[in-house]
Amino acid sequence: MKALLLKLATCSLLIAGLAEIPAAQLRALIIDGQNNHNWKDTTPLLKQYLEETGLFDVTVATTPAKGGDMSGFQPNFPNFDVVVSNYSGDEWPDETKAAFENFVRDGGGFVTVHAADNSFGKWPAYNEMIGIGGWGGRNEKSGPYLYWDEKAKKVIKDITAGKGGSHGAQHEFMVEVREPQHPIVKGLPMKWLHAQDELYDRLRGPAKDVSVLATAFADPKTRGSGRHEPTLMTISYGKGRVFHTTLGHARDAKAPAFHCVGFITTLQRGTEWAATGKVTQAVPTDFPTAEKSSLRN
Repeated sequence: MKALLLKLATCSLLIAGLAEIPAAQLRALIIDGQNNHNWKDTTPLLKQYLEETGLFDVTVATTPAKGGDMSGFQPNFPNFDVVVSNYSGDEWPDETKAAFENFVRDGGGFVTVHAADNSFGKWPAYNEMIGIGGWGGRNEKSGPYLYWDEKAKKVIKDITAGKGGSHGAQHEFMVEVREPQHPIVKGLPMKWLHAQDELYDRLRGPAKDVSVLATAFADPKTRGSGRHEPTLMTISYGKGRVFHTTLGHARDAKAPAFHCVGFITTLQRGTEWAATGKVTQAVPTDFPTAEKSSLRN
């Protein structure tokens, strides 16, 4: 009897010990090195935001400076669950492009943050991954201009001629959720005030397999398009999941957009979804409301 009790006690201790072992972390790779925004200040914040969830082990891969030799930039993408791009700059080597295409197509997650959708205007697969983008030579030949029609309550693909990518003056603006049951935005307020940022408009691209999760009205009073523009999107590319946020303009580490709880929360949840297809994170109590934005220092 004593032997049996000893065995049961030992098993209980083993089970308790196993319960204390943390779940395996998701492996995230942030790519930076070139950007028309301040990646040196913002990459540490992206890394911090992901790590503070307790879900991610984060590595940073930095490319050579603009005009440098890119031939050695060859991250081992299959070592990661999700890639987060804080990059807008020179072309990657063909081998690296092919490896990245295969990574996402085979089920890897990808997150593109703000100016990362300015990159690689002539790379067909990348443009399919991000759905729509701006600048980088984009125009009607790149694909339709995607926006939300408030009256029709649906996404419009406008094929008329025009440039791809613009924005008005920086300002606070209202983000409106359009797919409230999607895991990334489920439980968020239907409307929330985002801190001062660039509101991208007139984005163009292949626009294949895009779900617009949230939009913001680009008011002509701030030199906007006068339309409801996508701010949060998901895209399917092969077996891969892509989260595209146009939010996050930053000239330095103090930029309000990068400290907005709405930006932080949707980045964290969007990265988890891109990696796993699920979101386990609760909505924080300091999330912005329709009446007031919310910043973290």
